[in-house]
Amino acid sequence: MIPVIKSPKDYQVYRISPDATNRLAIVFDRASADVSPIVCVEIFDVGGRQPPNRHQSAVEMFFILKGEGLAHCEGKTVPIQAGDSFLVPPTDIHFIENTGLGRLYALSIMVPNDHFAELIRSGIKVELDEEDLAVLRRTATPSFTD
Repeated sequence: MIPVIKSPKDYQVYRISPDATNRLAIVFDRASADVSPIVCVEIFDVGGRQPPNRHQSAVEMFFILKGEGLAHCEGKTVPIQAGDSFLVPPTDIHFIENTGLGRLYALSIMVPNDHFAELIRSGIKVELDEEDLAVLRRTATPSFTD
């Protein structure tokens, strides 16, 4: 396999459903790089959250890039902010919600894919906006809520 190099303008971005308050930007998956994990950036609108979900055989890790919120897993809730990480074992019901004043950005890595990439790609294709691109390129001005 040859190395695959992408920039944020190359990411494919989706909302899983029309009423979703988060978007997923696929960085790498089997369709784009022939790899078994899926790597994406999840972008939560202000007040946004995932629906409670679980993955049958996958471990999922979130690394918070920007923003703040709450991570929920198996009935426990912890605050999260930029620099924090959150590891979810297979079958644990979990979700993240944005409780900050701006968007929340999280790098998500799921191993193995467990059909997550296919679920994302079955959603509604959308685009990254200038704010998203600034965060992903690290040209955003840091704020006290980062």
